[in-house]
Order: sequence, then C-alpha cells, then structure tokens
Amino acid sequence: MLKFRYIAIMATAICLVSCSSPQEPTPADSLKQQLTSYVEQGHIMFGHQDDYMYGHSWKLEDGDTDYTSSDVQATCGKYPAVYGMDLGGIEMDWEANLDRNLFKHMRAAAVAHYERGGVITFSWHPRNPLTGGDAWDVTSDQVVASILPGGERHEHFVTWLSKAADFLESIKTADGTPVPVIWRPWHEHTGSWFWWGQKLCTTEQYKALWQLTYDYMVNQRGLTNLVWAYSPGAGGLDAELFAERYPGDEIVDMVGFDCYQYGDNASYMREMKNALEVTKIFAEEHGKLMAVTETGYEGIKDENWWTEVFHQSFKDYPVSYVLVWRNACDADMQHHFYAPYPEHTSAADFKAFSDFPAIKFL
Repeated sequence: MLKFRYIAIMATAICLVSCSSPQEPTPADSLKQQLTSYVEQGHIMFGHQDDYMYGHSWKLEDGDTDYTSSDVQATCGKYPAVYGMDLGGIEMDWEANLDRNLFKHMRAAAVAHYERGGVITFSWHPRNPLTGGDAWDVTSDQVVASILPGGERHEHFVTWLSKAADFLESIKTADGTPVPVIWRPWHEHTGSWFWWGQKLCTTEQYKALWQLTYDYMVNQRGLTNLVWAYSPGAGGLDAELFAERYPGDEIVDMVGFDCYQYGDNASYMREMKNALEVTKIFAEEHGKLMAVTETGYEGIKDENWWTEVFHQSFKDYPVSYVLVWRNACDADMQHHFYAPYPEHTSAADFKAFSDFPAIKFL
C-alpha cells in the first residue's frame, strides 16, 4: 500500500511541475520522469560504484576505450542499471580522481553507460579548501565558514565549483546531447568524518553551502543535466535529524541515505528498515524521489546475502535505486569489494538476485 501512496504523490508533484512549465523538459527533467516511471512499474535499479573502471582483479588501462569490463556483468550476465563515480580530485586539476580513475575514462564511460540505457550518479569528496588536507580532514570547524560568501577561501572555492561544473557539463554524447546525472554533493553530513559534517559546521552554514553550490551550477552556469540528491548517513537517523539540514524543496530532487553493514545481518536490516521508513515519510511529504544512495557489505561474508538480507531489506519500499560501493583492485585491498566477482562464494546468490523481476539491470 505504501508504494502506491508514494507513487501517487510523486506523479502529482511531477505533473504540477511539467504542466505549469511550457518549455521543453531539461535532461534532468527527463531523468526524473524516467526514475518515476520505474518506481510506478515497481522496478528498483541496482547500481555499483566505479563498475567500468576496475574490478576485484583487473583495472582499466590508460589506452582502453572499450568500457565493457565489469565484475557485475561477469557474474550475472547483466550490467548494473546505475553507475556511480566520484569527482574527488577534479578541484585539484588532477588527471585522475582520488581512486586513480582517469577523468577522461570517467567521462567516456558515463556516456557509454547512458547509451546502454543506464543512469549515472556522481558524488564528490573534495579536498579541504582551508587546511589543504583531504575530505576526511576534520581538524578545523571553520572550513565551511571560510568558503561561504565573505569567507577567506570563498573565491578559491568558487574555482573548485567551476572545475566540477566544467566536468559535469562536459558529459555529452557525440552529437552534443547533455547526459543527465544524479548529483550528490555534501553527503553523509549527519556524521562528522567529512569537513562539511554535523560537528564541523552549523545547520545554517551547511544549508548555505548547498545553496552556494546550486546557485553556481544552475543559476550562474546554467547546467540543466543535474538531478540533485540529498543523502545523510543512516546511523541514528530519525525524522528530526533527516530534516534538520535539508536545504529546501526548490534545490533538491531526490532524498536518500548511505547505510553499510558492519555487524550481523539482523543489525543491518534493522538500520536499513529504520532509514527507509524515515526517508519514505519525508519523500512523501515533500514529493521527492527516494533511493539507497550507498550501501553494501564489505567482502560479502554471507553466500546468501543478496537474496536473504540485501533484497529483503528494501524490496517493499518505493526506492528508485540501490547502489553498492566499489570493488578495489589494489593488492593490499583484496577484502574491499561490495559486488561479487565470478569466483566469489555469493556469485550464485547474486545471479538469483539479478533475476528477480523487480530488480532492474541492463
């Protein structure tokens, strides 16, 4: 019943926007319509971070132009419907991001995935613009204050926004068509492990950071291909915490959360259910799409995890997609993977999961 109520609310919200606007739909509008249609059909897209860049035992080489390698595809015969990437490092003019993925590959793979019929999402782990450290440098609680208008690092930070906007704007097909992407800045803000986190800035400063980012990319630069996603962390999430730093309906299109399994299956399922309930109610009230924007179980230590834990945790909710994190290929990180590969003990169960009619792959 809750799915149908949510779908009716979403359909009404989108109709109000589209029916009152005479102009052609933007790429972002088209993506929102696509996502809403999937929810109406009862489909939930499966996503994987960095899927085409590397896998458990392989990595895309500099000269490669064939974006077909995928641990997900090798395991179940289908590509993930959602492909996640991160812009960390773009602000530094690096050739590759913080996970050593060349930006030229990321751009080309995004287009290839879009042309397969898939959806792209980007997060951003920018370095600390005040201290010079990484995104996890929380040695100062003045970073957000320093980059807002009037702050000592504001102009510097605007150049960072410019570089991120340049890249997002450059994702186009050969005929110049902008590729729509789900853009998820300033995520997991309810924790305090990033310099924009809960204890590192005030509620007003966090909202101002979101507004600054939106105003620059949309109002100043005119980007029309971004679906804006707000995603706190799942830990301790309740209605008050979820809403506390929400920047506003006018600049958010989708709400979700990040939730990883660190303990037993039952604990993960409880945390997922709690976060899904909180997010569903908020999404209904605000007429927003919802998603599980990051999740997974490092090393997947249960061979039946996909059908008995993962799928069971979200199958009754109107989520547009669920995205599991990356499969690191580094020799010293062989335990760091969130999707199976063909030899993994959960491969058969993942194949069974991928065959569920409601789960959408490519």
